[in-house]
Amino acid sequence: MTVALVSGASRGLGAAIAEQLAADGFAVAVNYASSRSGAERVVADIRAAGGTAEAFGADVTDESAVEDLAGRVRAALGPVEVLVANATGPQPEVPLDRLDWRDHLDQLEFFVKSPTLLLRAVLTDMRTAGNGRVIQIGSDVFERALPGMSAYAAAKGAQWGLTRTWARELGADGITVNLVAPGWVPVERHGELTDADLAGYLSDVPLGRIGDPADVAAAVSYLASDAASFVTGQRITVNGGHNMD
Repeated sequence: MTVALVSGASRGLGAAIAEQLAADGFAVAVNYASSRSGAERVVADIRAAGGTAEAFGADVTDESAVEDLAGRVRAALGPVEVLVANATGPQPEVPLDRLDWRDHLDQLEFFVKSPTLLLRAVLTDMRTAGNGRVIQIGSDVFERALPGMSAYAAAKGAQWGLTRTWARELGADGITVNLVAPGWVPVERHGELTDADLAGYLSDVPLGRIGDPADVAAAVSYLASDAASFVTGQRITVNGGHNMD
């Protein structure tokens, strides 16, 4: 059974992605930073549906923790051939007159450092297999260029740059590298939303609805599948047409 590691999978998009990959037949390593109970709920749901999963705690911005994580996943489930870099942290709005280097570093930790550490930790597994799928979770904020979100947008732009470069670098190893860029998909961390919260956003979405975690999980499922074996260095935007390349 092919093993997929999903970072930041105790809730939200990560949980939906983990559950979809398990339904697709992958053994899923459900990574979490602090919410062990959330990760265990995801694992329980996967097992109840007949899938295979284990929960693994680790701070994926810490080099030694990531190396240890990869070793534990390998020992429990097997070598990793699918990596979904989904973990994220707070995404505050910071206007330019208050923006400092620490604000940039906070975002780069999750969207440049973490994917680099994770891929490096499982790269030997993929190269040995002659096959691998790396799927980064980006954001359409990079295109939308929202005021006050420059640190976040810059880090997401850097993440897209990593995706393209790694796709060229690793293609000869049979490893594909792609990015899924969701629009606004409300999950637990967004709290309670009102109709007023949604109205302005939906007015600019051609498909006329808010996104669902399952929409993002479906795109990841495709990129992890054999059907996407000739797709690499690409970006799939999942936002109902809110912005179009």
